[in-house]
Amino acid sequence: MRALHVPAPGQPPVLGELDIPQPGPGDVLVKVRAAGLNPVDNILAAGHMTQAVAHAYPLVLGRDVAGTVEAVGKDVTHVSPGDRVLGCLPLRPPVQAGTLADYAVLPGDGVTPLPEGLDFVTAAALPLAASAAFAAIESASPQEGEVVLVNGATGGVGLFAVQLAAARGAVVVATGTPEDEERLLKLGAATVIDYTAGSVVGQVRAEHSDGVDVLINLVGQSPEQVPFAALRVGGRVASTTFGVVTDEALATANATGEVVSANPVRETTAPLAALAAINGLTVEVAEVLPLERAIEGLATLAAGIARGKVVVAIDA
Repeated sequence: MRALHVPAPGQPPVLGELDIPQPGPGDVLVKVRAAGLNPVDNILAAGHMTQAVAHAYPLVLGRDVAGTVEAVGKDVTHVSPGDRVLGCLPLRPPVQAGTLADYAVLPGDGVTPLPEGLDFVTAAALPLAASAAFAAIESASPQEGEVVLVNGATGGVGLFAVQLAAARGAVVVATGTPEDEERLLKLGAATVIDYTAGSVVGQVRAEHSDGVDVLINLVGQSPEQVPFAALRVGGRVASTTFGVVTDEALATANATGEVVSANPVRETTAPLAALAAINGLTVEVAEVLPLERAIEGLATLAAGIARGKVVVAIDA
């Protein structure tokens, strides 16, 4: 089968032929029709997570997938060969399997049937990003009428976070550019802050002098890059970026919060997919590429210029 993989530590990813993987007990073999790209794919390709979780090579890239079930392992009863499914590979050691290939093996708990009305490309853009947004919203728990700042609203996770916060009745302030304003407003934002026009904190405080109730932070690599000062006293933070929600930063902001991670098991992805199937959750796909151009999509993510999800479509 064709697979975009890292042949050995320190080598760049290549598209080449590998054996079709076989499902073990509890696994599902999926014939891939589409695979969503995520920032973690670049992190794995560069070997930046080798100290955190064991890797094995050749390492196939890709976490999100949509396709049809080819075979199932022992004890898998919720899907059968021929079923249309979506799923996500967790970062369980050793990290080696991936979805940017003609076939992918996933643990059964990461696979759920595809609802009617949801196509493969849309479904492949959903699992990891939507689950991360869901985790952030659940952690910060915005209430009706509270003001929520989504910092990094134009990325894959951010676009879902805006919608999930708005669905709770929150007043959503989203960061973006003037080009992003129309679509962010359509997704439920009440206000769009142009982060290229000056201080995000200053612009937020100009509109909400007491500060926002909740900060959903999706960008930044240090506390200094995160608009903690936009929070009111006693505000709440949920961040998907590591190393930014420190005890010192929270104390300075008089806030509470934590770093959250996606948990794209079927108990989470199934209701999100069902919501997307009835247009209750918009999935923004910015670009669809063939497998031969998947490396271009990873470069787009690395450059931080994706406006929505990048999906790789794989021939039937």
